[in-house]
Amino acid sequence: MKAVTYDDVHVNFTEEEWNLLDPSQKNLYKDMMLETYRNLTTIGYIWEEHNSKEHCQRSRRHER
Repeated sequence: MKAVTYDDVHVNFTEEEWNLLDPSQKNLYKDMMLETYRNLTTIGYIWEEHNSKEHCQRSRRHER
C-alpha cells in the first residue's frame, strides 16, 4: 500500500475556479485544508517539501 502524500489531498484552484465557488464552498475548502495540514503535521509531515506559506497567501488573495 502506497502512502498518501500532500499532493494527493491538495486542491489548487485557479482564480477563475475560486471565483465560481459560493462562500459556503470556500469555507468548506479552507476548513478541510486546515484539517489536512493538522493531520499531516501530526504524523510528522515535513512542510519544507512544499511551500505552504505561498499556498496560504494564494488562498488569502482568493478570498476577495
